[in-house]
Amino acid sequence: MSGKLYGVGLGPGDPSLMTVRAVEVIGEADVIAYHSARHGRSIARSIAAKHLRDDHIEERLVYPVTTETTDHPGGYQGAMEEFYAESAARLAAHLDAGRTVAVLAEGDPLFYGSYMHMHKRLADRYDTEVIPGVTSVSAAAARLGAPLAEGEEVLTILPGTLPEEELTARLAATDVAVVMKLGRTFPKVRRALERSGRLADTRYVERATMSGERVAELADVDAESVPYFAVAVLPSQVDAERPAARERGEVVVVGTGPAGPLWLTPESRGALAAADDLVGYTTYLDRVPSRAGQARHGSDNRVESERAEFALDLARRGRRVAVVSGGDPGVFAMATAVLEAAAQKEYADIPVRVLPGVTAANAAAARAGAPLGHDYATISLSDRLKPWEVIAERLRAAAAADLVLALYNPGSRSRTWQVGKARELLLEHRAPDTPVVVARDVGGPEERVRIVRLADLDPAEVDMRTILLVGSSQTRAVRRDDGQDIVWTPRRYPEA
Repeated sequence: MSGKLYGVGLGPGDPSLMTVRAVEVIGEADVIAYHSARHGRSIARSIAAKHLRDDHIEERLVYPVTTETTDHPGGYQGAMEEFYAESAARLAAHLDAGRTVAVLAEGDPLFYGSYMHMHKRLADRYDTEVIPGVTSVSAAAARLGAPLAEGEEVLTILPGTLPEEELTARLAATDVAVVMKLGRTFPKVRRALERSGRLADTRYVERATMSGERVAELADVDAESVPYFAVAVLPSQVDAERPAARERGEVVVVGTGPAGPLWLTPESRGALAAADDLVGYTTYLDRVPSRAGQARHGSDNRVESERAEFALDLARRGRRVAVVSGGDPGVFAMATAVLEAAAQKEYADIPVRVLPGVTAANAAAARAGAPLGHDYATISLSDRLKPWEVIAERLRAAAAADLVLALYNPGSRSRTWQVGKARELLLEHRAPDTPVVVARDVGGPEERVRIVRLADLDPAEVDMRTILLVGSSQTRAVRRDDGQDIVWTPRRYPEA
């Protein structure tokens, strides 16, 4: 009969943190296997040393390379694949002989551990059991004495080997984070933390529970001193102290896209998380999760100038303020109001940033296909801030130029005739069967996207949550065999 394979988690380094089950399995095993570098020293073996017997058969699995530099014909990946295959074959020989094999693993065997490569190659052929262990993440949080994640906070665990841009985006978008595999990656990780605005809150833990343990503020750590067995920890922000006395705050205008969290960019998530105050139209504020210690200031949709000045006043008192806008804040939204106010002399020293968001036009176009695939114009049908005569003139000009049209703010309870009038103007230049995308509440629970002929566009079906995309003479609408209606505007325009 074949022997049994065990993946044994040893915990973060302190032998006293091994589980009772791990000690039992080591005691019962015939073969003890562990990974090591070429120098032969194994951290896993040192953790379990006092539980090893003289009659244990030891299998030392020595990595052929520990960096990505190798002369192997298959490169680093090829060298490692060959190593894992050979190691699995060595363990399989013991299992076939009926011996019990325990593969030692620091931390938890299936959490960034070397054991998993044996598991994937052997578990389908042999009776296998994995003994979980305390991870370095848990050990680091315990050594910091700070909650790692609380309530509805999202914990993200990242390998420091990720590209810097990816690290920056993920750090900006999460509540709580642990970055592992530091060592040579530390300078890159530090830059990512700084770029994402999280550096000041991040702690550093080296060799948690092991000899040589060190805890520090990550910003104070010398990159030359950082070993592989170190982690960066951005702990829970619930009840975290926020700076109370900045000389000057800032205003960030954040685009939340057309609907909920799926449409937020990582940069926008980070800005919303870092803000002391959220300011915005209540409907848009409701899309942003509540956070402990963060003040929310909701208001009506018709007080944009007052909202902008309020945000700037908060920033002048040292607050970090996120002005929450739907869609993209620079497209018929809050960025203009904030920048107009910020141009006043009393706010000239307040930093203002604008973060883009997915526009309603882009969201609706993606749902329908690619109607904005060629030149297009964006026009608001609202005559609350500009005369209808100006709107009509622009509609005629854009229609005469054969541009696809994205029509924002087409109608409301108090504006009911504009869509019908716009349809009449457009029919002077467009064929009756011109495709029109009627998109309502894109990304929301009441999403409805339809394609109609321009002549059949019904103003009664249009409200403020609707956007209209009116095709050019080249726009095509097709019903596919699967019943899906798609619209696109070819990128190649026919020659005259």
